[in-house]
Amino acid sequence: MKRLFLCAWLWLAGVALALPGDSVYQLDARLTDQRGQAVKLDGGRGQPVLVSMFYTSCQFVCPMLIDAARDTQAALTEAERQHVKVLLISFDPARDTQARLDGMAKERALDPAHWTLARTDPATVRKIAALLKFQYRALPDGEFNHSAELILLDGEGRIAARTSMLAGADARMVSAIRKQLAPH
Repeated sequence: MKRLFLCAWLWLAGVALALPGDSVYQLDARLTDQRGQAVKLDGGRGQPVLVSMFYTSCQFVCPMLIDAARDTQAALTEAERQHVKVLLISFDPARDTQARLDGMAKERALDPAHWTLARTDPATVRKIAALLKFQYRALPDGEFNHSAELILLDGEGRIAARTSMLAGADARMVSAIRKQLAPH
């Protein structure tokens, strides 16, 4: 926990710490969140981040993905939840406007202090998906085939764990989050 706070403090103080070579934060991706604010992919640096990709018009898997992230958070203590962010990035930026992201966040009662729903340009979406090893493909009817995974990034943006379990909280993911929060 001390290392986590030190990294976060240094980051907030503007001290640029070198990123590991396998960090997804190496990509200088600029996103727009559900409130219309500019955010960076590495905005959660210094703390664990549950990340996934989704689209708002999905009727099946994406709502389950949101529920799985919510269940994962609920399996943590209140103190632990305060140090874990959730980042969902749309792979349908043509339809997932800031207003649609905001509508989904409000409809699902996602706390903006801990949840970021974001969009970016199509080229950056592809780069992020490649880094996360997340697959998606547009279908002729406007729907998508896509992976359904929650991915845990450590404080430096490295993939620490992943799960495709969408029914409840995956105990292995909860354990991996706690490991990231534990003092070093």
